[in-house]
Amino acid sequence: MPEWVKIVLSYPPTPIAALAIVLKTAIVYLFLVVGFRMMGKRELGQMTIYDLVLIIVIANAVQNSMLGEDSTLMGGILSAVTLLAMNRALTLIIAHSRKIEKFMVGEPVLIINNGVRVEANCRKEGVTHEQIMAALREHGFEKVAEVHLAVLEVDGTISIVPNTTGMHRTKHHFKALRI
Repeated sequence: MPEWVKIVLSYPPTPIAALAIVLKTAIVYLFLVVGFRMMGKRELGQMTIYDLVLIIVIANAVQNSMLGEDSTLMGGILSAVTLLAMNRALTLIIAHSRKIEKFMVGEPVLIINNGVRVEANCRKEGVTHEQIMAALREHGFEKVAEVHLAVLEVDGTISIVPNTTGMHRTKHHFKALRI
């Protein structure tokens, strides 16, 4: 076996160290999932450059908390497998529990009703007048009064039901600004 292979595969974590990696990785994963969910659906619906930077910095920040002193290939693989397994498990749990799905994914929110903005919902979700107008213009509408319903979907898009025809869905995700 070549020397570089021995070095790469050397020092596998002990069973106790492996269990510690799995547990720490699972805790960090759950913390980050809940933390990102608390940022709101508008935050998750669109990724900007500063969201990408945040994710990269968070990944670097939590790496040591998951692996500790273990910087072996096996430690990294064990952590990655744990993250993949946790993500799959969460997906399955969400698919089987309406209550958890509602908490983690959210529900659509009415932002225009019969041609009138629902101000409380717009404020709560961080949807600005300009974002609503951009969604309207995208579908050829000039005024809020031309819209029967507009719904902020769980993925951050705005669906529009005109007064006269079927439903149109925005192609762009709009970022909420939380102050």
